[in-house]
Amino acid sequence: MLIIGIAGGTGSGKTTVVNQIVKQLPTDEVCVISQDSYYKETHNLSYEERTKINFDHPRAIDFELLIKHLKDLKKGKTIKQPVYSFVTHNRTEDFLKTHPRKVVIVEGILIFNNEELRDLFDIKIFVHAETDERLIRRVRRDITERGRDIDEVLNRYQNTLKPMHLQFIEPTKNFADIIIPNDRYNTVAIDVVRSVINERL
Repeated sequence: MLIIGIAGGTGSGKTTVVNQIVKQLPTDEVCVISQDSYYKETHNLSYEERTKINFDHPRAIDFELLIKHLKDLKKGKTIKQPVYSFVTHNRTEDFLKTHPRKVVIVEGILIFNNEELRDLFDIKIFVHAETDERLIRRVRRDITERGRDIDEVLNRYQNTLKPMHLQFIEPTKNFADIIIPNDRYNTVAIDVVRSVINERL
């Protein structure tokens, strides 16, 4: 099993890179795990309290469960990935049954932040995009997909996202084996990743 970690700031284009890699592999050989599914359970908090959580801090992530799930997949076990709701800021009762595959892709902003998790990745990719580009993408996504208003998105960006990015995400670029500048569809970088995958498999 080949485990690939794809990190990068919010709105950097991680999903685009994931999709480009997945597109090149047979569907029964690859699965994708999103760090977003592993935000900690907060059933003990009210909705108001949950909205105040700093979701861009490593403390918000259930790394323990994510690590356990990856280790289980490596042992050939099927896992139940949590399903997270950005509307309620909480895990739902649902889960996603995920079977072991030849290639497992884990993507998320903070996945290189935890040493034990980082050590499980055979290939570490960091997707880089300029700050203004990431902000534009984040604004569009939060308004259209998550029902937020522009003031809420910009306040969150200024007070939380930006400082957390500088403190916890940008420095983890140093752990990457490959850095993909995602201002365009970077076919050369994707070809390199694909070659490495084929070589390992």
